[in-house]
Amino acid sequence: MIEHAIPLSMVICLLIGIFSGYPVAFVLGGIGIIFAFVGGLPFAFLKIGVSRIYAGVIENWLLLAVPLFVFMGAMLDKSGLAQNLLYSLERALGRKRGGLAISVALLGIIMAASTGIVGASVVMLSTLALPIMLREKYKPELAVGTIAASGTLGILIPPSIMLVLVGDILQISVGELFLGAIIPGLLLGGLYIGYIAFVAITKPRDAPVSTKIPGEGSLALALARDLLAPLVLILTVLGSIATGTATPTEAAGLGAICAMILAAINRKLTLQTLSSCTRETGNTSAMILGVLVGATIFGMVFKGLKGDKMIEDAILHFDLSAYGTLGLLLLLIFVMGFFLEWVEISFIILPLFAPIVADLDFGLGISREQQLLWFAMLVAVNLQTSFLTPPFGYSLFYVKGVAPPEISIRIIYRGIIPFVALQIFGLALLIIWPNIVLWVPDAVFSK
Repeated sequence: MIEHAIPLSMVICLLIGIFSGYPVAFVLGGIGIIFAFVGGLPFAFLKIGVSRIYAGVIENWLLLAVPLFVFMGAMLDKSGLAQNLLYSLERALGRKRGGLAISVALLGIIMAASTGIVGASVVMLSTLALPIMLREKYKPELAVGTIAASGTLGILIPPSIMLVLVGDILQISVGELFLGAIIPGLLLGGLYIGYIAFVAITKPRDAPVSTKIPGEGSLALALARDLLAPLVLILTVLGSIATGTATPTEAAGLGAICAMILAAINRKLTLQTLSSCTRETGNTSAMILGVLVGATIFGMVFKGLKGDKMIEDAILHFDLSAYGTLGLLLLLIFVMGFFLEWVEISFIILPLFAPIVADLDFGLGISREQQLLWFAMLVAVNLQTSFLTPPFGYSLFYVKGVAPPEISIRIIYRGIIPFVALQIFGLALLIIWPNIVLWVPDAVFSK
């Protein structure tokens, strides 16, 4: 215990710093530098850290995909395509009990595959759908739960910024991660829709039939028109990666150009829109890359002080099986998701946990790279819950920020509980059947 006193103190100071409300990037970097001196690491060690920041972050071609995907999502959010699609889906499903909520879930899936930004998706769905659902007498808990859960699919369904960063951290193919996330993302979306249908059948008052169906003219034509734009964007990004035509970074550039073209077609490409999207891209990208720089210093010093050995000894102390160890790691990530955002968890935890999982024997007969891909997807689904779990679930506060005053935070907390349970159930399915993750990448990249 004494030999691990310094790295353990480092973790405690990190938690105190994060809960103090100080910017996480500065907390990570500052604690790393302070403990480098406290632990007696040579000054040259920090010089190596500077070199690692330049080589691993500043000059990393893959990370250029982050601002490009952020810009693509922001541009699509302001293009007005989501609103048109929601109206078409409502026309198609609104005459069915629970149809409006199912329309919202479907829109969340489609926009997740088009934007990859959770905040934009949740705010957009809340602004467009929540007033309509409340007007149609949906139970408030079901309405806010559907919106918050559907909006968070953007963190998992490709193109996802989180998967780009996870691929870089674990040094595995982002293209394979994108393909591996398709079925898990659709699985979670399907579970949400199944739950809504179940509520509509068992508690019809909670999910009534819509009384006001918008739009006129041919429904088939409206659906085809409004689905075409997101479909073009999805095929441009994922299709170019799957066929080997473009790298993830190049595909992100194509997606950004395609989003601008779609906004122009919809007459939304104005100077004000470009300025707003550029500012949003700069703010989001600076936050992510700032945390990455701080995490690089923190992780390097933590390992230099034998912190990785401390974690390994702690896990070995429990003497668990391979699945028991995996369950313990996922439980720890799940609990951290109650308090931290996915960016901090990814950069701090993944470099420490990945080598442990890669060396475990699950008896699956898969390669080390496939095992890391499977683990990355388990973590991605787990991190998605960090947006939904109280007290600091970001999606919950996004909803609260645009909800009417009568929607209290307590209603939002109650509404999200069934959807968090569905995510845990989905995570269990991925643990039991790894091929849910591995089948698509194997089918596409197998020779």
